[in-house]
Amino acid sequence: MPGSYRDIWEATVRESTRFTPDRGLTTRMVSTMFLIGLLYVVFVGVLIVLLRGAWPIILVLAGGVFVAQFWFSDRIAAFGMGAREVTPREAPELHGAVDRLCALADMPKPRVAIADSDVPNAFATGRNRKNALVCATTGLLRRLEPEELEGVLAHELSHVAHRDVAVMTIASFLGVLAGLITRVGLWGGLRRVGGRDSNTALLMVVIPLVSAVVYVIGFLLTRMLSRYRELSADRAAALLTGRPSALASALTKVTGEMARIPTRDLRQAEPFNAFWFAPAFSKETLSSLLSSHPTLEQRLDQLGRISVRLGQA
Repeated sequence: MPGSYRDIWEATVRESTRFTPDRGLTTRMVSTMFLIGLLYVVFVGVLIVLLRGAWPIILVLAGGVFVAQFWFSDRIAAFGMGAREVTPREAPELHGAVDRLCALADMPKPRVAIADSDVPNAFATGRNRKNALVCATTGLLRRLEPEELEGVLAHELSHVAHRDVAVMTIASFLGVLAGLITRVGLWGGLRRVGGRDSNTALLMVVIPLVSAVVYVIGFLLTRMLSRYRELSADRAAALLTGRPSALASALTKVTGEMARIPTRDLRQAEPFNAFWFAPAFSKETLSSLLSSHPTLEQRLDQLGRISVRLGQA
């Protein structure tokens, strides 16, 4: 990414909030977007060549899915996770914590929601700061102390301030599109352009193969960005609140409590792992390339170093 673009992005974060700009996160976000965009152009181009008679469907579908996912990302995520927007009267402690953190960070207050789930977690979503939503589960609110809750909420507000929520929404779009276009191509487009000849048989092999390659590459790119953005949000939250130990305590408590949650409930939360404060499942045997979050040890180690640094300042 050219230095000027990165500087502009960082300056936007610095001017609008007091969260510490993260040059590494900025570089990774723009690099991921560039590679995802390049992959998207190549993918659509290949499908247009293969499905010459169905290219209008491909373009309309690609544009429609992108607009829908980006524009309604906050509503889709909130609905999928069972989040309900609440007023200050309904959740005074949660709103109070968000109010204090937004005043400290000098940023607009997002909408506040609660998800009725015993899984102790939180997430932030929205295409921009004006449409952002921060949600905590009832399980999280019941288990954390006030300073621990503020650490978690500061982590989520950092995602909003650094705009990585929107970037993750766009980055995940290509995988969804690959699956949809494969279905359209095989179910509808091929019937019109090929019939049952040898070309059709070849397309029925090539299109799923191309889609699979695109999905895997997009998946790995978004996973790499997701792991870094979680470390960045931990760092920004610790520096904003000045209490890295409270965030470390919340991380330890949330991860430990996950083991006590019924597997059925964790399975329901697992599809949204990339958005959660902590993953529903975090198996040590799982390759780091496939994980949406850094390990607990990595996160605690970073917070420990920040705590030492703040103590020496």
